[in-house]
Amino acid sequence: MIEKITKSNLSTLGMGKEASTPAAPGWRVLAVLSLLMGFASISTDLYLPAMPLMSRSLHASEGLVELTISGYLIGFSLGQLLWGAISDRYGRRSSVAVGLALFVIGSAGCALSGSVVAMIGWRVVQALGACASVALSRAMVRDLYEGVRAAQMLSILITVMAVAPLVGPLVGGQIVALAGWRAIFWTLVGIGIVTLAALFTIPETLPAARRNKEPLARAIAGYCELLRDRRILGYVGAGGFFYAGMFAYVAGTPFAYITYYQVPEQLYGLLFGLGIIGIMGSNLVNSSLVSRFGYDRMLLAGTIIAAFSALMVGLSARTGWGGLWGLVFPLFVFVSATGFIVANSITGALNNFPERAGTVSALVGAVQYGSGIVGSGLVGIFANGTPWSMGWVTAICGIGSLLSMLLLYPATRRVDEGCIPV
Repeated sequence: MIEKITKSNLSTLGMGKEASTPAAPGWRVLAVLSLLMGFASISTDLYLPAMPLMSRSLHASEGLVELTISGYLIGFSLGQLLWGAISDRYGRRSSVAVGLALFVIGSAGCALSGSVVAMIGWRVVQALGACASVALSRAMVRDLYEGVRAAQMLSILITVMAVAPLVGPLVGGQIVALAGWRAIFWTLVGIGIVTLAALFTIPETLPAARRNKEPLARAIAGYCELLRDRRILGYVGAGGFFYAGMFAYVAGTPFAYITYYQVPEQLYGLLFGLGIIGIMGSNLVNSSLVSRFGYDRMLLAGTIIAAFSALMVGLSARTGWGGLWGLVFPLFVFVSATGFIVANSITGALNNFPERAGTVSALVGAVQYGSGIVGSGLVGIFANGTPWSMGWVTAICGIGSLLSMLLLYPATRRVDEGCIPV
Protein backbone atom coordinates (compact mmCIF):
# COMPACT_ATOMS: atom_id res chain seq x y z
CA MET A 1 0.00 0.00 0.00
CA ILE A 2 2.77 2.44 0.97
CA GLU A 3 4.63 1.55 -2.23
CA LYS A 4 1.53 2.31 -4.31
CA ILE A 5 1.01 5.66 -2.58
CA THR A 6 4.67 6.60 -3.01
CA LYS A 7 4.61 5.80 -6.72
CA SER A 8 1.39 7.70 -7.15
CA ASN A 9 2.74 10.80 -5.39
CA LEU A 10 5.99 10.71 -7.34
CA SER A 11 4.06 10.50 -10.57
CA THR A 12 1.85 13.41 -9.57
CA LEU A 13 4.85 15.56 -8.67
CA GLY A 14 6.65 14.71 -11.92
CA MET A 15 9.37 12.82 -10.05
CA GLY A 16 8.69 9.30 -11.29
CA LYS A 17 10.96 7.59 -13.78
CA GLU A 18 8.66 8.25 -16.72
CA ALA A 19 8.25 11.92 -15.81
CA SER A 20 11.91 12.65 -15.23
CA THR A 21 13.18 10.79 -18.27
CA PRO A 22 11.57 12.15 -21.43
CA ALA A 23 11.58 10.04 -24.53
CA ALA A 24 14.71 10.40 -26.61
CA PRO A 25 14.18 12.54 -29.73
CA GLY A 26 14.03 10.68 -33.02
CA TRP A 27 16.67 10.87 -35.72
CA ARG A 28 14.63 13.44 -37.69
CA VAL A 29 14.71 15.90 -34.78
CA LEU A 30 18.46 15.47 -34.32
CA ALA A 31 19.09 15.84 -38.06
CA VAL A 32 17.12 19.09 -38.26
CA LEU A 33 18.84 20.43 -35.12
CA SER A 34 22.23 19.68 -36.69
CA LEU A 35 21.23 21.53 -39.85
CA LEU A 36 19.98 24.54 -37.87
CA MET A 37 23.13 24.61 -35.77
CA GLY A 38 25.26 24.75 -38.89
CA PHE A 39 23.75 27.90 -40.39
CA ALA A 40 26.55 30.11 -39.07
CA SER A 41 29.12 27.98 -40.90
CA ILE A 42 27.03 27.48 -44.03
CA SER A 43 26.47 31.23 -44.40
CA THR A 44 30.16 32.09 -44.30
CA ASP A 45 32.33 29.11 -45.20
CA LEU A 46 30.68 28.53 -48.58
CA TYR A 47 31.79 31.91 -49.93
CA LEU A 48 35.28 32.14 -48.40
CA PRO A 49 37.06 31.01 -51.60
CA ALA A 50 35.14 33.70 -53.51
CA MET A 51 36.38 36.64 -51.43
CA PRO A 52 39.38 37.56 -53.62
CA LEU A 53 37.17 37.35 -56.75
CA MET A 54 34.46 39.42 -55.05
CA SER A 55 37.08 42.02 -54.27
CA ARG A 56 37.93 42.36 -57.96
CA SER A 57 34.34 42.11 -59.20
CA LEU A 58 32.99 44.78 -56.83
CA HIS A 59 36.12 46.96 -57.17
CA ALA A 60 36.68 46.88 -53.40
CA SER A 61 39.78 46.48 -51.23
CA GLU A 62 40.57 43.28 -49.35
CA GLY A 63 39.76 45.03 -46.08
CA LEU A 64 36.28 46.07 -47.27
CA VAL A 65 35.46 42.57 -48.49
CA GLU A 66 36.57 41.17 -45.14
CA LEU A 67 34.04 43.53 -43.53
CA THR A 68 31.26 41.48 -45.16
CA ILE A 69 32.08 38.96 -42.44
CA SER A 70 31.97 41.68 -39.77
CA GLY A 71 28.64 42.96 -41.10
CA TYR A 72 27.24 39.44 -40.93
CA LEU A 73 28.43 39.11 -37.33
CA ILE A 74 26.76 42.39 -36.32
CA GLY A 75 23.36 41.08 -37.39
CA PHE A 76 24.12 37.61 -36.06
CA SER A 77 25.11 38.74 -32.56
CA LEU A 78 22.46 41.43 -31.97
CA GLY A 79 19.66 39.39 -33.52
CA GLN A 80 20.14 36.54 -31.06
CA LEU A 81 19.22 38.79 -28.14
CA LEU A 82 15.80 39.36 -29.69
CA TRP A 83 15.19 35.76 -30.81
CA GLY A 84 16.06 34.32 -27.40
CA ALA A 85 13.40 36.34 -25.58
CA ILE A 86 10.84 35.78 -28.37
CA SER A 87 11.32 32.00 -28.36
CA ASP A 88 11.02 31.76 -24.56
CA ARG A 89 7.61 33.44 -24.88
CA TYR A 90 6.21 32.13 -28.19
CA GLY A 91 8.06 28.86 -28.75
CA ARG A 92 11.10 27.72 -30.71
CA ARG A 93 9.75 26.44 -34.03
CA SER A 94 7.73 29.47 -35.14
CA SER A 95 10.63 31.77 -34.19
CA VAL A 96 13.09 29.73 -36.26
CA ALA A 97 10.64 29.74 -39.20
CA VAL A 98 10.53 33.54 -39.30
CA GLY A 99 14.31 33.64 -39.07
CA LEU A 100 14.71 31.27 -42.01
CA ALA A 101 12.46 33.48 -44.13
CA LEU A 102 14.72 36.46 -43.37
CA PHE A 103 17.75 34.35 -44.25
CA VAL A 104 16.33 33.54 -47.69
CA ILE A 105 15.59 37.24 -48.37
CA GLY A 106 19.07 38.31 -47.24
CA SER A 107 20.79 35.64 -49.34
CA ALA A 108 18.91 36.76 -52.45
CA GLY A 109 19.92 40.36 -51.73
CA CYS A 110 23.58 39.33 -51.53
CA ALA A 111 23.32 37.55 -54.88
CA LEU A 112 21.93 40.71 -56.50
CA SER A 113 24.34 43.20 -54.84
CA GLY A 114 26.18 45.61 -57.12
CA SER A 115 28.55 47.07 -54.53
CA VAL A 116 30.38 45.93 -51.43
CA VAL A 117 28.33 48.37 -49.30
CA ALA A 118 25.09 46.74 -50.49
CA MET A 119 26.66 43.33 -49.87
CA ILE A 120 27.47 44.26 -46.26
CA GLY A 121 23.89 45.47 -45.72
CA TRP A 122 22.30 42.31 -47.09
CA ARG A 123 24.71 40.21 -45.06
CA VAL A 124 23.28 41.87 -41.95
CA VAL A 125 19.75 40.87 -43.03
CA GLN A 126 20.95 37.36 -43.83
CA ALA A 127 22.53 37.09 -40.39
CA LEU A 128 19.43 38.35 -38.56
CA GLY A 129 17.65 35.31 -39.96
CA ALA A 130 20.44 32.76 -39.60
CA CYS A 131 21.07 33.57 -35.94
CA ALA A 132 17.57 32.38 -34.98
CA SER A 133 18.46 28.90 -36.26
CA VAL A 134 21.75 28.71 -34.37
CA ALA A 135 20.72 30.25 -31.05
CA LEU A 136 17.41 28.44 -30.80
CA SER A 137 18.76 25.04 -31.85
CA ARG A 138 20.99 25.20 -28.76
CA ALA A 139 17.97 26.09 -26.63
CA MET A 140 16.07 23.18 -28.19
CA VAL A 141 18.87 20.83 -27.13
CA ARG A 142 18.54 22.20 -23.59
CA ASP A 143 14.77 21.67 -23.77
CA LEU A 144 15.42 17.99 -24.47
CA TYR A 145 18.55 17.25 -22.36
CA GLU A 146 20.21 18.36 -19.13
CA GLY A 147 23.72 18.70 -17.64
CA VAL A 148 26.52 16.54 -18.95
CA ARG A 149 24.10 14.82 -21.34
CA ALA A 150 23.40 18.19 -22.95
CA ALA A 151 27.15 18.75 -23.41
CA GLN A 152 27.47 15.31 -25.01
CA MET A 153 24.60 15.95 -27.41
CA LEU A 154 25.93 19.39 -28.36
CA SER A 155 29.32 17.83 -29.12
CA ILE A 156 27.71 15.11 -31.24
CA LEU A 157 25.52 17.57 -33.15
CA ILE A 158 28.47 19.92 -33.74
CA THR A 159 30.50 16.96 -35.00
CA VAL A 160 27.78 15.96 -37.45
CA MET A 161 27.29 19.51 -38.66
CA ALA A 162 31.05 20.04 -39.00
CA VAL A 163 30.64 18.38 -42.38
CA ALA A 164 29.19 21.71 -43.62
CA PRO A 165 32.30 23.85 -43.05
CA LEU A 166 34.45 20.94 -44.20
CA VAL A 167 32.64 20.65 -47.51
CA GLY A 168 31.63 24.33 -47.76
CA PRO A 169 34.89 25.87 -48.99
CA LEU A 170 35.48 22.93 -51.34
CA VAL A 171 32.00 23.25 -52.85
CA GLY A 172 32.25 27.04 -52.83
CA GLY A 173 35.52 26.91 -54.77
CA GLN A 174 33.93 24.73 -57.42
CA ILE A 175 30.82 26.94 -57.65
CA VAL A 176 33.05 30.00 -58.15
CA ALA A 177 35.01 28.22 -60.87
CA LEU A 178 31.88 27.02 -62.70
CA ALA A 179 29.28 29.76 -62.17
CA GLY A 180 30.84 32.76 -60.42
CA TRP A 181 30.53 34.09 -56.89
CA ARG A 182 26.86 35.15 -57.12
CA ALA A 183 25.81 31.51 -57.59
CA ILE A 184 27.02 30.82 -54.06
CA PHE A 185 24.33 33.06 -52.57
CA TRP A 186 21.62 31.56 -54.79
CA THR A 187 22.70 28.21 -53.39
CA LEU A 188 22.15 29.60 -49.88
CA VAL A 189 18.64 30.67 -50.92
CA GLY A 190 17.91 27.04 -51.82
CA ILE A 191 19.37 25.75 -48.56
CA GLY A 192 17.18 28.14 -46.58
CA ILE A 193 14.00 27.02 -48.36
CA VAL A 194 14.80 23.31 -47.87
CA THR A 195 15.55 23.85 -44.17
CA LEU A 196 12.30 25.76 -43.68
CA ALA A 197 10.38 22.81 -45.11
CA ALA A 198 12.30 20.36 -42.90
CA LEU A 199 11.58 22.45 -39.79
CA PHE A 200 7.87 21.64 -39.96
CA THR A 201 8.56 17.90 -39.83
CA ILE A 202 9.64 18.12 -36.17
CA PRO A 203 7.58 19.00 -33.07
CA GLU A 204 7.82 22.10 -30.89
CA THR A 205 10.30 21.45 -28.02
CA LEU A 206 9.02 24.13 -25.63
CA PRO A 207 5.45 23.35 -24.48
CA ALA A 208 3.12 26.26 -23.76
CA ALA A 209 3.16 25.46 -20.04
CA ARG A 210 6.92 26.07 -19.83
CA ARG A 211 7.00 29.36 -21.73
CA ASN A 212 7.95 32.67 -20.17
CA LYS A 213 4.81 34.78 -19.77
CA GLU A 214 6.47 38.06 -18.82
CA PRO A 215 6.44 40.94 -21.36
CA LEU A 216 9.19 40.92 -23.99
CA ALA A 217 10.61 44.21 -22.69
CA ARG A 218 11.05 42.67 -19.25
CA ALA A 219 12.55 39.51 -20.69
CA ILE A 220 15.07 41.49 -22.74
CA ALA A 221 15.97 43.58 -19.66
CA GLY A 222 16.75 40.26 -17.95
CA TYR A 223 20.02 40.10 -19.90
CA CYS A 224 21.44 42.58 -17.38
CA GLU A 225 20.61 40.15 -14.59
CA LEU A 226 22.44 37.36 -16.39
CA LEU A 227 25.53 39.51 -16.87
CA ARG A 228 25.79 40.01 -13.11
CA ASP A 229 26.40 36.29 -12.66
CA ARG A 230 30.13 35.60 -12.27
CA ARG A 231 30.00 32.12 -13.75
CA ILE A 232 27.96 33.25 -16.75
CA LEU A 233 30.66 35.85 -17.42
CA GLY A 234 33.33 33.15 -17.21
CA TYR A 235 31.59 30.91 -19.72
CA VAL A 236 30.73 33.65 -22.21
CA GLY A 237 34.23 35.11 -21.86
CA ALA A 238 35.94 31.80 -22.61
CA GLY A 239 33.73 31.24 -25.63
CA GLY A 240 33.70 34.88 -26.72
CA PHE A 241 37.46 35.38 -26.84
CA PHE A 242 37.82 32.06 -28.64
CA TYR A 243 35.23 33.02 -31.24
CA ALA A 244 37.04 36.30 -31.84
CA GLY A 245 40.14 34.27 -32.68
CA MET A 246 38.16 31.87 -34.83
CA PHE A 247 36.70 34.67 -36.95
CA ALA A 248 40.12 36.27 -37.24
CA TYR A 249 41.11 32.92 -38.74
CA VAL A 250 38.04 32.86 -41.02
CA ALA A 251 38.62 36.43 -42.25
CA GLY A 252 42.40 36.17 -42.53
CA THR A 253 43.14 32.77 -44.04
CA PRO A 254 41.69 33.40 -47.55
CA PHE A 255 44.18 36.21 -48.11
CA ALA A 256 46.99 34.60 -46.08
CA TYR A 257 46.75 31.34 -48.02
CA ILE A 258 45.50 32.42 -51.47
CA THR A 259 47.10 35.86 -51.85
CA TYR A 260 50.23 35.70 -49.65
CA TYR A 261 51.23 32.04 -50.04
CA GLN A 262 49.74 31.66 -53.58
CA VAL A 263 47.52 28.66 -52.77
CA PRO A 264 45.04 28.06 -55.66
CA GLU A 265 41.43 28.96 -54.82
CA GLN A 266 40.27 25.40 -55.51
CA LEU A 267 42.80 24.05 -52.95
CA TYR A 268 42.03 26.57 -50.23
CA GLY A 269 39.15 24.37 -49.08
CA LEU A 270 41.54 21.50 -48.40
CA LEU A 271 43.61 23.58 -45.99
CA PHE A 272 40.48 25.00 -44.38
CA GLY A 273 39.09 21.48 -44.13
CA LEU A 274 42.02 20.37 -41.95
CA GLY A 275 40.68 22.56 -39.17
CA ILE A 276 37.18 21.13 -39.57
CA ILE A 277 38.56 17.61 -39.23
CA GLY A 278 40.23 18.77 -36.02
CA ILE A 279 36.92 20.19 -34.77
CA MET A 280 35.13 16.92 -35.49
CA GLY A 281 37.82 14.90 -33.72
CA SER A 282 37.90 17.10 -30.60
CA ASN A 283 34.10 17.08 -30.35
CA LEU A 284 34.11 13.29 -30.41
CA VAL A 285 36.80 13.24 -27.70
CA ASN A 286 34.83 15.74 -25.64
CA SER A 287 31.65 13.69 -25.96
CA SER A 288 33.52 10.64 -24.64
CA LEU A 289 35.37 12.35 -21.77
CA VAL A 290 32.95 15.00 -20.51
CA SER A 291 30.94 12.52 -18.43
CA ARG A 292 34.16 11.49 -16.67
CA PHE A 293 35.85 14.84 -16.12
CA GLY A 294 32.94 17.31 -16.25
CA TYR A 295 32.37 20.15 -18.67
CA ASP A 296 34.37 22.73 -16.70
CA ARG A 297 37.56 20.67 -16.70
CA MET A 298 37.19 19.94 -20.40
CA LEU A 299 36.62 23.66 -21.01
CA LEU A 300 39.80 24.49 -19.09
CA ALA A 301 41.78 22.00 -21.18
CA GLY A 302 40.43 23.57 -24.35
CA THR A 303 41.37 27.12 -23.34
CA ILE A 304 44.92 26.01 -22.47
CA ILE A 305 45.31 24.39 -25.90
CA ALA A 306 43.86 27.48 -27.58
CA ALA A 307 46.16 29.90 -25.73
CA PHE A 308 49.42 28.10 -26.53
CA SER A 309 48.56 27.34 -30.16
CA ALA A 310 47.44 30.96 -30.68
CA LEU A 311 50.82 32.20 -29.46
CA MET A 312 52.47 29.94 -32.05
CA VAL A 313 50.20 31.38 -34.75
CA GLY A 314 51.32 34.88 -33.82
CA LEU A 315 54.98 33.86 -33.86
CA SER A 316 54.73 32.21 -37.28
CA ALA A 317 52.75 35.11 -38.77
CA ARG A 318 55.31 37.61 -37.50
CA THR A 319 58.50 35.80 -38.48
CA GLY A 320 57.36 33.63 -41.41
CA TRP A 321 58.86 30.67 -39.58
CA GLY A 322 57.96 27.41 -41.32
CA GLY A 323 56.38 29.13 -44.32
CA LEU A 324 52.85 28.04 -45.20
CA TRP A 325 52.89 24.94 -42.99
CA GLY A 326 54.36 26.89 -40.11
CA LEU A 327 51.09 28.82 -40.14
CA VAL A 328 48.73 25.96 -41.03
CA PHE A 329 49.78 23.61 -38.21
CA PRO A 330 49.28 25.92 -35.18
CA LEU A 331 46.04 27.18 -36.74
CA PHE A 332 44.91 23.56 -36.99
CA VAL A 333 45.58 23.04 -33.28
CA PHE A 334 43.87 26.32 -32.35
CA VAL A 335 40.75 25.57 -34.38
CA SER A 336 40.62 22.02 -33.00
CA ALA A 337 40.15 23.45 -29.50
CA THR A 338 36.59 24.28 -30.61
CA GLY A 339 35.47 20.81 -29.55
CA PHE A 340 36.46 21.46 -25.95
CA ILE A 341 35.37 25.10 -25.68
CA VAL A 342 32.10 25.67 -27.53
CA ALA A 343 29.81 22.87 -26.26
CA ASN A 344 31.13 23.06 -22.70
CA SER A 345 30.91 26.84 -22.38
CA ILE A 346 27.34 26.79 -23.71
CA THR A 347 26.33 23.93 -21.41
CA GLY A 348 27.83 25.60 -18.36
CA ALA A 349 25.96 28.81 -19.02
CA LEU A 350 22.65 27.07 -19.75
CA ASN A 351 22.80 25.00 -16.59
CA ASN A 352 22.90 28.14 -14.46
CA PHE A 353 19.46 29.28 -15.72
CA PRO A 354 17.67 26.25 -17.25
CA GLU A 355 14.26 27.95 -17.03
CA ARG A 356 15.49 30.69 -19.41
CA ALA A 357 17.36 28.53 -21.90
CA GLY A 358 16.41 30.63 -24.92
CA THR A 359 17.56 33.87 -23.32
CA VAL A 360 20.80 32.38 -22.00
CA SER A 361 21.58 30.70 -25.32
CA ALA A 362 20.97 34.01 -27.09
CA LEU A 363 23.25 35.88 -24.69
CA VAL A 364 26.04 33.33 -25.11
CA GLY A 365 25.68 33.45 -28.89
CA ALA A 366 25.51 37.24 -28.98
CA VAL A 367 28.72 37.60 -26.99
CA GLN A 368 30.51 34.90 -28.96
CA TYR A 369 29.59 36.20 -32.38
CA GLY A 370 29.78 39.82 -31.24
CA SER A 371 33.38 39.20 -30.31
CA GLY A 372 33.77 37.72 -33.77
CA ILE A 373 32.94 41.18 -35.11
CA VAL A 374 35.95 42.51 -33.25
CA GLY A 375 38.23 39.67 -34.33
CA SER A 376 37.37 39.75 -38.03
CA GLY A 377 37.12 43.55 -38.02
CA LEU A 378 40.61 44.00 -36.58
CA VAL A 379 42.03 41.66 -39.23
CA GLY A 380 40.34 43.73 -41.95
CA ILE A 381 41.29 47.13 -40.51
CA PHE A 382 44.96 46.24 -39.99
CA ALA A 383 45.36 44.12 -43.15
CA ASN A 384 48.78 44.82 -44.68
CA GLY A 385 49.16 42.05 -47.24
CA THR A 386 50.76 39.64 -44.75
CA PRO A 387 49.30 37.18 -42.19
CA TRP A 388 50.49 39.37 -39.30
CA SER A 389 47.15 41.04 -38.49
CA MET A 390 45.51 37.62 -38.24
CA GLY A 391 48.41 36.36 -36.15
CA TRP A 392 48.43 38.95 -33.38
CA VAL A 393 44.62 39.07 -33.12
CA THR A 394 44.50 35.28 -32.74
CA ALA A 395 47.23 35.32 -30.08
CA ILE A 396 45.46 37.93 -27.93
CA CYS A 397 42.16 36.09 -28.21
CA GLY A 398 43.64 32.74 -27.17
CA ILE A 399 45.13 34.28 -24.03
CA GLY A 400 41.85 36.05 -23.23
CA SER A 401 39.91 32.79 -23.47
CA LEU A 402 42.21 31.16 -20.93
CA LEU A 403 42.12 34.12 -18.52
CA SER A 404 38.30 34.06 -18.56
CA MET A 405 38.43 30.73 -16.74
CA LEU A 406 39.50 32.60 -13.60
CA LEU A 407 35.89 33.75 -13.27
CA LEU A 408 34.82 30.16 -12.61
CA TYR A 409 36.69 30.20 -9.28
CA PRO A 410 35.71 29.51 -6.57
CA ALA A 411 33.53 26.59 -7.63
CA THR A 412 30.73 25.78 -5.21
CA ARG A 413 28.90 22.98 -6.99
CA ARG A 414 29.75 19.29 -6.88
CA VAL A 415 32.63 17.99 -8.95
CA ASP A 416 30.31 15.58 -10.76
CA GLU A 417 28.39 18.57 -12.10
CA GLY A 418 31.46 19.56 -13.99
CA CYS A 419 32.97 22.25 -11.78
CA ILE A 420 36.66 22.94 -11.38
CA PRO A 421 37.64 22.18 -7.76
CA VAL A 422 39.35 25.00 -5.87
